[in-house]
Order: sequence, then C-alpha cells, then structure tokens
Amino acid sequence: MKYFLILLLILSVANAQEKKQKITIGAGPYIQTQPYNNVDDILLPSPVIFFDNGVAYARWTRIGIYFYGDKQEDYSWGFSLTAQPRIYGYKSSDIQGMDERKTSWEGGLAFSAKTDKAYIEIMALTDMLDRHESWILKTEVGYDFEFANFSLYPSLIFIYQSSDFINYYYGVKKSEELGTRKEYIPNEGFQVGAQTYIKYPFTKKLSALVNLRVDKISKEATNSPIVNDDYIYSGLLSLIYTFQY
Repeated sequence: MKYFLILLLILSVANAQEKKQKITIGAGPYIQTQPYNNVDDILLPSPVIFFDNGVAYARWTRIGIYFYGDKQEDYSWGFSLTAQPRIYGYKSSDIQGMDERKTSWEGGLAFSAKTDKAYIEIMALTDMLDRHESWILKTEVGYDFEFANFSLYPSLIFIYQSSDFINYYYGVKKSEELGTRKEYIPNEGFQVGAQTYIKYPFTKKLSALVNLRVDKISKEATNSPIVNDDYIYSGLLSLIYTFQY
C-alpha cells in the first residue's frame, strides 16, 4: 500500500507539469546475502520505480522531493529530502540468544548532480523508525554507458556508518553473551560497495533490468562474533515498462 501511495504522489506531481514526463515502473525478485553466522539470505518481491521531473523523483525504492536546484537538458543538480528502506537485520530465532535486529526506513538530505553521463550523489540519512537510532553518510559516483543494445550504469559507493548503526546490526549486548560469544561494542566504520544496473530493451517500452551489487562491510562489523562474511551480495531481476505521463 505504501508503494502505491508513493507512486500516486509522484504521478500527481507529474500531472501538474506542462511537459510530459517519462516514468518507468516494474517489479521483480530481490535477493541479499547475510553476513551473519547461519542466517538465511533475504528474498522478497521489490517494486521498481524511476522518475525525475525536477520537482520529485523515485529511484528504485528511494523517493525524494527537491527543494533547491536546477534541471537543464545537459545537466542537473539539486538538494532534496529523501527516504529509503533499510533491508538489514535478523530475527531473534536466527541467532541463538540474540535479540531481533529490525529493518527500517531512513530519511534525510541528499545532493545530486549530473552532467552528460556522469553523476554524483551525497546523502545524510537518519533512522526514521528509531531502530538503530543513528545516521549514515553515503556517497555514490557513477557513469552511464551504452553497449550494443545494453545500457550499463556502474557506480562506486562509499558509506560512513556511525558507531550506533554498526552496534545495532553487528554488536553484542552483555545480555546476549553466550559461550565464547562475548559482549562486542564496535566503533564507527566505512563500508565500500560497487554496483551496476544493466538494461536490455525488448520493445520501445518494455525492458529487462538487472541490478548487481557487492558491499565490503567495515572492519568493525567483520570483527563481530556473529559475523562470518566480509561481503554482502545483492541483486534484482525485474521487468520494467516505460511510458510518458
């Protein structure tokens, strides 16, 4: 329901513009590995929405509203309020003796700029649901390529994670000690990732979209006694439809 309301809001904003806007919608399965000991991978259906009219935008499952910036044919930049889901965590039944670590929604400020085919985005996000009750700083730089019928959108991602964030998802409380698993309180750290979108058109409006991503979690996270993998791998396979509204 919340994704339907988001889409409805975006379409309403687009309808208020005189110039027709391009909108891409779709859906597909999303998978994400877990770095924790003996915790199953995450597999769930995911909506896919891409839209940007200089007033509001959607980028996969992240949404935003610009409050300052400029959009031209050959470049654009803007500051915005943004929100996105945080698909991390595990249930208390997944790791014996550990309390549940929940998924959340994060929101905050974003700055984005694009010229020709290069782009950069910087975001400062905080926990909107008071799960990890902290913040992260994310920077992403990328470039758009075209090869034969394929469109490629590779990027590098750098994420500063506060000590409270890492402690929530990777720390061990005194009450959670068990056997050789001792209390663990990490400091802040950096997570580095690389990803690409791959788009292949079947028709002018219908395409396949693949997202592949790998993240190397911070040293503070890998030192946790509940972690057995340095990397998080994730991916999306979806069918998307592009039209003008």
